[in-house]
Amino acid sequence: MSNKVWLVGAGPGDPELLTLKAVRALSEADVVMIDDLVNPAVLKHCPQARVIKVGKRGGCRSTPQDFIQRLMLRYARQGKCVVRLKGGDPCIFGRGTEEYDWLNAHGVEAEIVNGITAGLAGATNCAIPLTLRGIARGVSLITAHTEDGSDLNWQALADSGTTLLVYMGVAKLADIRQQLLNAGMRVDMPIAMIENASLPEQRECRSTLRRLLDDAHDFRLKSPAIMVIGEVVSQSTVQLKQLSA
Repeated sequence: MSNKVWLVGAGPGDPELLTLKAVRALSEADVVMIDDLVNPAVLKHCPQARVIKVGKRGGCRSTPQDFIQRLMLRYARQGKCVVRLKGGDPCIFGRGTEEYDWLNAHGVEAEIVNGITAGLAGATNCAIPLTLRGIARGVSLITAHTEDGSDLNWQALADSGTTLLVYMGVAKLADIRQQLLNAGMRVDMPIAMIENASLPEQRECRSTLRRLLDDAHDFRLKSPAIMVIGEVVSQSTVQLKQLSA
């Protein structure tokens, strides 16, 4: 596995949600470049590696992307096995594909190892099915932050009939709420706000589009958090059992 960069998803936080392939890559790594949102407990799988923190976190000072890429390139060209360890999944708002393409363009072999994304783990831990027969036929993963600052097509999202899974939306709750109201989403649409998905300190707040801002304030919602918006939020394990009875 030397002279290669592995772009590894560490999952949402629970170290037991690592894939076997992620564990194998870590166990053979010479250098591990770790993001802020990765649980340090996963580093038990790479005691032999040099660990470099390359923090990237919304709203905080971040390591420049260009520096991270050139650091990966430098170690790979030295014949090192490099693991770039990212929270969640590298290809879901994680720049995994960008880094993969950049490394390949510079003659370095790279491979992506998927991880469980926070939205999936958080919803599951709260007994929220992201898709559900007769209620939600799909799920849309969206970020509240776009690179160029442009708006999402909220009208299309509101009309899609899919569960909306919103990442990085804590600082833009008011805007998200207003955009969905403008798009005609009903004010009693159920919403779940989930902090620290899959970790022991995970917290959840159930709300509606009408009460979103007040409930988030009372709950003292903070990052990292995801939002689940859709009819599935009103479903619970008990209700699902009743529906299937």
